[in-house]
Amino acid sequence: MESSDMGEEGTPKYHRANPETMSDEAKQKDRDFRKKLNRDAREVVSDSIHKRVKLIVHRPDYSVESEQEYLSLSKVVMPVVREIARKTLPLLEHETTSEFARNQFYGSKFHADSVAYQDFRYFAKKRPPTESPSLVVGLRIDESASMAAFGRLEAAKRAVIAVYEFCQICHIPIFIYGDTADASKLEQMSIYAYTDFDRTDANDRFRLMGIRARSNNRDGMALRIMADRLAGSPVQTKLLISISDGQPKAMDDYTGNYAIKDMQQTIAEYERKGITFLAAAIGQDKDVINQIYGNEKFLDITNLTELPAKLVKIIARYL
Repeated sequence: MESSDMGEEGTPKYHRANPETMSDEAKQKDRDFRKKLNRDAREVVSDSIHKRVKLIVHRPDYSVESEQEYLSLSKVVMPVVREIARKTLPLLEHETTSEFARNQFYGSKFHADSVAYQDFRYFAKKRPPTESPSLVVGLRIDESASMAAFGRLEAAKRAVIAVYEFCQICHIPIFIYGDTADASKLEQMSIYAYTDFDRTDANDRFRLMGIRARSNNRDGMALRIMADRLAGSPVQTKLLISISDGQPKAMDDYTGNYAIKDMQQTIAEYERKGITFLAAAIGQDKDVINQIYGNEKFLDITNLTELPAKLVKIIARYL
């Protein structure tokens, strides 16, 4: 259970309630949701180069150890998250009741300070008093084996905690998926649906601790599945952020220029459908990731400790 007392450092206080056995009806709903995710994902890739790849979408569970790990990691990032949220929430309230909404591609009011971001959102436009900021976020985590090196896995977990909790505070719909490739011959692509805006659960924050360094990575397939989910959302701004430490590489031949071209085509296709892509590069293949996404969609995270705050601040800009 979560206490309303956020503590002196702004960290949520939790204590264990008496565990309740999930009802048969709840279990069935969970199974039905997982089946739907699998059907939808397979349909999305059915006309792509990934159509013959054997895919499974998992809905990870969590344990007491997951809760303990979450509480340990969240102590570091929550003060930063709450401070950014504290500054952001009054702006959201102001924007929904006043004349102008910032960070628009066109409008009647020019904001010179926005030019530094080079994303063409240089204007403000009048917003009806009843209109709320419209944003949905997808966060993709590369769960390739190389994420185990140099503290990248823990940095990724801190980042997803920060993004998830910020979105909860600001009431932003979010889904967080991890992915890996080549788990077995019968499971060539694995998607891990840790959180999903179509089935929210207060315990999703603990599921996030299931993020692991696993096997290979088939990035284009993961991006296509997640981007398609975002494309179906009715909101105005659809942001897809990928945290990755390396270039795409999966069996049998998904690597090099072939994989890069697939990723670039996927990005271009879904940009036309209104998706905004950002790549947070945290590993040795930063130049390749930059080449794939382009300078305007590339974040070079040299210092891993900066990752959580940077991602939260970027999301705040799109509100």
